[in-house]
Amino acid sequence: MVANNKGKVIKGKNGRKYEDDVHVFGRVWMVCAFFMMISIPFMISIYYDAWPGFAPVFKGLLGVAPIFWTVAVIEIITYTPMLGSGGSYLGFVTGNLTNLKVPCALYAMENAQVKQGTLEGEVISTIAIATSSIVTTLIIAIGVLMLTPLTPILNSEMLKPAFDNILPALFGGLAVVYVSKNWKIAISPLIFMIVLFLLVPSLASSVSVLVPVGSLIAIGMARVLYKKGLLTTEKSK
Repeated sequence: MVANNKGKVIKGKNGRKYEDDVHVFGRVWMVCAFFMMISIPFMISIYYDAWPGFAPVFKGLLGVAPIFWTVAVIEIITYTPMLGSGGSYLGFVTGNLTNLKVPCALYAMENAQVKQGTLEGEVISTIAIATSSIVTTLIIAIGVLMLTPLTPILNSEMLKPAFDNILPALFGGLAVVYVSKNWKIAISPLIFMIVLFLLVPSLASSVSVLVPVGSLIAIGMARVLYKKGLLTTEKSK
């Protein structure tokens, strides 16, 4: 359900509210995407008449599935409030949330001057993630076509440091904006994570699991600061 500048409620063409349409189509396309993904190994098995059997598949899943399931649950709890319903459906189907979708959504909402959790924020987030998905697909298609001629360039030692620092540079730029706005809240999880990674560098591969830890620290610190009168809400301002 969307309201125009006169406050009049605007409904979709089929009469259902905007939020209902998002959930209906989101669930439908997520189910379709799921069956498309699992159909690939089935089609390969049918074509080559090679069936691994239940035991090898279960043994392979036993080693990796618990890790991926844990990370998936954590990402749903952490990212869904940021992205909104439409952005979450798109993001979890297309993947690369931490690397691409979440930064794109946050940066788009920042530029549009809308807040997370609002209808405007959800619309902007959905558009940003959809655009990111389209651009990513086009770049991957171009990359596949140009893979052979570009391989020597991409594997060159000169470009290796740049590729290794793409993600830190992306989140560093976002961090400057958000930390400067809420530095009282951000300083605690920031210091905690810096000390943790310095003491245990191997945890760098478990960033997704530690995201909710940082979120809980930030929420706790915000609560403490608010109780002590060091943090005010926009309404109190």
